[in-house]
Order: sequence, then structure tokens, then C-alpha cells
Amino acid sequence: MSDEKIRAEIEKLRAEINRHDYLYYVLAQPEITDQQYDMLMKRLEELEKKYPQFISPDSPTQRVSGEPTKIFPVVRHRKPMLSLANTYNEEEIRDFDRRVKSLLAPNESYEYVCELKIDGLAVSLIYENGIFQRAATRGDGEQGDDVSKNVKTIRSLPLRLHTSKDFLKNIEVRGEVYLHREDLIQLNKERVENGELPFANPRNAAAGSLKLQDPRLVAQRPLKMFCYWIEPLFENHPIKTHYDGLNILRELRFPVNPHYRLCKNISEVIQFWDEWQKKREEIPYDIDGIVVKVNLLQQQLRLGSTAKSPRWAIAFKFQTEQTETQLKDIVWQVGRTGVVTPVAILEPVQLLGTTVSRATLHNAEELQRLDVRIGDYVVLEKGGDVIPKVVRVAIEKRKSHLKPYSPPTTCPVCHSPLIRETGEVALRCTNVGCPEQVARRIEHFASRRAMDIEGLGEKIIDLLLKNGLIKDYGDLYFLQHEQIANLERMGDKSARKLLEAIEKSKKRPLERVIFALGIPYVGEGAARLLAQNFHSLDALSEASEEQIDSIAGIGETTAHSVYTFLVNLDNQRVIKKLKEAGVNLQETRQMERKELEAVKDKVFVFTGGLTGLSRDEAADLVRQKGGKVASSVSTQTDFVVVGDDPGSKYHKALQLGIKILNEQEFLKLIGESGKK
Repeated sequence: MSDEKIRAEIEKLRAEINRHDYLYYVLAQPEITDQQYDMLMKRLEELEKKYPQFISPDSPTQRVSGEPTKIFPVVRHRKPMLSLANTYNEEEIRDFDRRVKSLLAPNESYEYVCELKIDGLAVSLIYENGIFQRAATRGDGEQGDDVSKNVKTIRSLPLRLHTSKDFLKNIEVRGEVYLHREDLIQLNKERVENGELPFANPRNAAAGSLKLQDPRLVAQRPLKMFCYWIEPLFENHPIKTHYDGLNILRELRFPVNPHYRLCKNISEVIQFWDEWQKKREEIPYDIDGIVVKVNLLQQQLRLGSTAKSPRWAIAFKFQTEQTETQLKDIVWQVGRTGVVTPVAILEPVQLLGTTVSRATLHNAEELQRLDVRIGDYVVLEKGGDVIPKVVRVAIEKRKSHLKPYSPPTTCPVCHSPLIRETGEVALRCTNVGCPEQVARRIEHFASRRAMDIEGLGEKIIDLLLKNGLIKDYGDLYFLQHEQIANLERMGDKSARKLLEAIEKSKKRPLERVIFALGIPYVGEGAARLLAQNFHSLDALSEASEEQIDSIAGIGETTAHSVYTFLVNLDNQRVIKKLKEAGVNLQETRQMERKELEAVKDKVFVFTGGLTGLSRDEAADLVRQKGGKVASSVSTQTDFVVVGDDPGSKYHKALQLGIKILNEQEFLKLIGESGKK
């Protein structure tokens, strides 16, 4: 046989095997027997063994390949993989709907897509030129573990995309890796027999399987995946709605959960949730709720995200384990933004293995809805199996003498009037100088994810305030050693350590400082965007509300909050203290902007060993300066950086005419040559 005939037979076998994989693993509609399938695979293996020049990474024979790995490389996600906020009842999902409506234009129509929330592990997949390239776990949202070899063993996932549309050949797909309940039971039975601990739930089993170091062992686990998100890697693609994205995923032969629905309003969402809460046991895998997403992608973009979760999507969880106990009292606590929230003091009770004596009551409106009274017996559950909350009152046990509860009209700390602003359900203390607000603002400022001032906790802050040594977080930088050392329970050594920690915090990057200021609606993600776009706190302070709002990812509400905060004279006085103390208030890489122009938005691929720095360090330099790093060479690659003993990427770059750089040329391009 000629090479062309051999290649043609191999391609035909691959296409046929891929089609049968799709029929069996995705559609559950097999057309051939296991023996017939095995014969096809055996013939393909024989041909590839005899003609190894025709082996390709997308071949069905390459699903289980490679030696066991000792570590999983960490890769940065193209876009953050945010977690979803949770809601647990009809009133909360209606609150979500009201927030969506308030953030869109008046009378603007919108709809939702509802999907089942699979109890598994989130994974991102990258395809380039129609070929599977990489899979990564969610990790911390910004970066995760490269588990490509293990994910390739999931036979329901295509290794080559079936499409003639160019915009669908370079895509990112996200989904959930999971196991069927019966598979988990069998897996746990085998683990117990082998003297191993059983997995607690499907999510743990999926995570544990993907972290196995040998892909051959992963292939023995019956892992499955449902895909729920697609985005072409290039802008101006024609996908306009999330619903269209799901349908395109199905056309590309990805496994998509069939139980999704387009809902015209929140009432239809609630109907879908109620329907699946009743029949959740009818399907062979665990679901713990539904996921609700705004359908139009442009509206998703405008709604934006907090640092942790998108504003356009939410998890509507099913009912969880509940228990009953008596409400002893209701106390009110003041947050750093002045919001005053009720906390239930309870007769201690066991719930999901922990003793619960306090639970959130959310806000005054929730108190009114529950009609909760001190002395009532209340039903508790843990939101997301973590945070205890009161979900209803056992009215049948209510004593006749119990009186309706009225929320306070003044702050429980400073006794200033409490107000409820239009469109909000929260009560708010009007006194920005309220001692509790001040204390909590300083606590937030010093927290680990903000200025990270080690040793400055709640008790020390209260001590400093009580003794009149500080009035705001700006005063922290003017504390004297003798002032702190003379405080109760401090002393010389503790004072010295605290001052060293405060001094060290002056060098925190701008995004951390912006987050630390405690601006309402500004989380870590928004703070990072503000730092990247304005480069200094002075520039941000001089920006108009419209300029702030124009930043992708910063919504109208956040922009208004930032502008209002920075024009406030009291806040300006505190920021002036930070400036006088020498706190870093500008983007540290601002001076490198001119050097970035040669790198910004350019795609780099590395091959071979570098001598002056590691491949990871080189990739970090590219990302820091606005560039992108890819794992394979394509027509979209701008530069291939070649080190010692380069591989096939070098030859492909030559074929495609892509610019090739040696290590010194690369360092010079990114402005690092003088530093190495």
C-alpha cells in the first residue's frame, strides 16, 4: 500500500472510532458491539505501530499515553474561573433577579438559561486549530493544575473538533468532571477492599482521580464530563447568547447535559428549580441545585463580576439538612460599610457534625418575612453546608405570649439613626465615624488579602482605638513605639513586630491598596482592573465616573461607588495620610510601559531549555508585560523562543514563517537584557 492509502485508512478508522465514541459515551446510542469496536481499535493500533510517522496526538489511541508525572504544572487561565454565589429559596432568587434588573437599562428585556448544577470538579479545555491542547483544573480561579493527560482519558471528550467554521477551531470550553452514583459506590467498595479511605462525595472522587499521577490509572476510573461554556479565542465571534453556546457545544460533539431550559422570567426559573428538586433522584448522577445565567452575552459583559463571582449567574441550591432549636436572642452587628445585620443567638444544637449557637438572619426584611420572635423554635440549615441560617419558624410551637420583634431604629454601637436606602433591604448606620465601622474598616485594611499587616487583628485594633491612638487606617503609619509598648498586653517586642509589619505593608502593590481602602462594591478583581487601567491612585482620583465606568469588567454601580468614595473629603484626608507616610500608591510596572508595546497582546511559544531563567519565569515575564503564552505553535503565534535542544515547535515555526528568537533576543525584546 502507498503512503497515501495508509494515511487514508488511518484517518477513516479514526473518524469511525470517534463517531462510535460519540454515539456510546455522549448519546448512549451504540451502533456496534464491544467486540466490533475493539477490532476497529486494534486495526488502528497495528497501522500506527507499523507507520509511526502517521501518529497524531488527536488519535483515539493516544487517549492513554505518556509516563506517570511527578508534578502537575501550574497554568494561568485565559480568563478567571470564578465561583458562583449561592441562593437557597424563592425570595433569594427573586432578590438576584431584582439586582440584575437594577443593573440593566430601564425596561431592558432579559432572559435566563437554567442548567443542572453537577456535583463535580470544574475544568477548562483549550483547543487550537481544532485539536485538543490542554486541560486545567479551576484551582484558585486565576490558575490551576495542568491535567491534560488525565482529562484525555475521558472518552466522551473529542480530541479533534468536527467543524468547518474557522472561529470554532480555536476555543476554550469549560465543564464539570463527575461520576455516576453507581460508579462512585463501586469505586468506594474497591477502595475499602484495598484498605483505602472511601471518597466522601462525587466531587472528591473526581478531584482525586484527576490528581492521580499515572494516566493509565485515571483511564480505569469511569470519569465523565458535562460541558457548559464555550468561547472562541478570538474576538468578534458570532455567538450572541449562552443558549446558542450550549447548542454549538452539542454540534461540536461535546457532552452537554440535555436538561437545560431557556426561561423568559424568574417565575419560570423557580418552576424549573422546583421541578428538578422533586425528580433529582431520577438521574444517575448527583446534582445539588440549578445554575441560573443571564442569556445574552453582551448583558453578561455589562453586568460584570465581583472578585469572586459573576453578577450575571447564580447557583440556586436545593434544600439541605435541617434541624430545630430555640431562638434565645437577636443581636445586631455593624459592618465596615455601616450595614447593620441581625444575628440569631440560639440554644446550641448539632447540624452536619458541628455545634451551632449563632446563625445569620440576613436583614430586617428577612426578619419581617420570617416573623421570627425571641423565644420561638426555629428551623436551621447550613447554606452551602457551611454557614448556618434560620430558614423558618416552627409556628406550631409558638407560645401565645411571644411578641412580634421590631428591628432597631438606631445603631447598637453609636446610637445614630439607621436608614434604609431606596432599592436596598439593608439597614445602615449613617455615622461614618461610628466606632464599630471604623474598627471593621481598619480590620479590612490590615487583612491578609489587603495590606496584610501581620499581628494587627481585631483585639489590637480595638485597643488602639480605645486608647485614642488611631482614628482611621491612615493613622497606623504614624504610630510610635512607646505608644504601643505601653498598651496593656503589648510590650517592647510586640510593639516592634507590629511596627515592622506596618512598615512592610507600605510596599504592597497598588491593586492591594485600592482593595484595602474598603470602597463599597470593589473587590479584589475590580481593584486589579482599576490599578491596571489608571496606574496610580492620583489618576484614579482625578477620573470621572464615566471614565471609570468605561473599563471592561467595572459596572455602573461600582463606578459610581468608586467616584463617590474618592471625592469624599474625609476619605481624601485619609488617603493624604497614606501618601505622606510613603505608602505605595502607583502601579510598580508603570515605568515599563514603553517596553511593553513590543510585547502587548503578542503570543509567545517556548521550546527547548533556557539558561538564564526557567520557562515558567520567562512566561511570567511575558504575561507581566501584556503578552500571552501558548503551548503550541499556530498561525496566531507571533514569536517562538528557542533554547537548547528545541523540539517540533521549532520546525513548525520555520514552516509557518513565524519569527524565531534566541534567549538573548527574547530578553532584549522584553527589556530584560540588562538585568540578566
